[in-house]
Amino acid sequence: MPTPPPRRGSPLLLLPIALIVAALALLFAWVGGWIGNRGVTPQTMINTAEASGSPHPGFRRAHSKGICITGTFVPTAAAAQLSTARVFSQASTPVLGRFSNPGNDPYSPDNKAAVRGMALQLKTDDGQEWRVAMNSFPFFASSTPEGFQAMNAAKLPDPATGKPDPARMAAVLARYPEIKNFMAWSKNAPTPDSLANTRFNGVNAFRLTDANGTDRAVRWSMRPHTPFVAATPEQLKNADRDYLAADLDRRLAAGPLQWDMVMQFAAGGDPIEDPSKAWPDTRPETTVGTLTLVRAEPQATGACLNLNFDPLILPKGIAGTDDPVLHARSSVYSVSFNRREREISQGKAQNGSAR
Repeated sequence: MPTPPPRRGSPLLLLPIALIVAALALLFAWVGGWIGNRGVTPQTMINTAEASGSPHPGFRRAHSKGICITGTFVPTAAAAQLSTARVFSQASTPVLGRFSNPGNDPYSPDNKAAVRGMALQLKTDDGQEWRVAMNSFPFFASSTPEGFQAMNAAKLPDPATGKPDPARMAAVLARYPEIKNFMAWSKNAPTPDSLANTRFNGVNAFRLTDANGTDRAVRWSMRPHTPFVAATPEQLKNADRDYLAADLDRRLAAGPLQWDMVMQFAAGGDPIEDPSKAWPDTRPETTVGTLTLVRAEPQATGACLNLNFDPLILPKGIAGTDDPVLHARSSVYSVSFNRREREISQGKAQNGSAR
């Protein structure tokens, strides 16, 4: 006798629903840092960022000082051959973005900004979003979230001395030797004298999928049309606190500023999931579009202030890789955003007068 079909309400029919609910619960628990063997949670990473300086409620826990920017992105003809993402086929896409300085102080002097950030939100006419978070360094400090967290924790002052413990940092470098490469770059890299001539790099790898279903591992960068000029030590020493914003305003008053978005393609053996290792400069590259900025305004009154530039908000045709740092960034940004929103709702936020 054949087996009768499951009846309404049968456990067999409810099983898929239960599995979906369980999977969602596990996902939220993982993102929230409640489970898993990752060795570090997004809450721990945000707590360390908060401990690195005085509290500034309502601001980002990292890259707190920022400038809102607006403009457009226009793709090249080659872009649509690489990905089905709508941003590469429509004529132009509006852009809302943010320049930023490192650290958790929204009032920090610009001459201390050895690293600068560019974050963008591109919204296409079909409702899709692409959020991009880039920095001026060519590779990330560590290959794992654990290494990055250990480095930042080692920078915190020892309660006994009020200064970081060199022995603690030495232990971190012994365990995560790739951090030495980042420190060497930080020590020797020239500082651009303007945001307009700064190159911004997406150090995490992503995958582009074309109309035939072929995918390619890529890293992207924004390369300025404005020629690079290094700031001299004397310039940095005497610079005003907000000289980057003043320079940006002056340049935009004279006309738009542009960057080309360039995709670099991985070859066999390249470290797709390790952002601490740059790919060779000999890898093939394609320019996929041009970013044109036309306006800057203080983040206190700009639309970028409370926008979460989560790098895993991606359109169809672009996907994240399994890079653990990429996924950690997404989780940490979420925790930071939620804390800021809570402070704002409780009336604890500062007035946001920082540029």
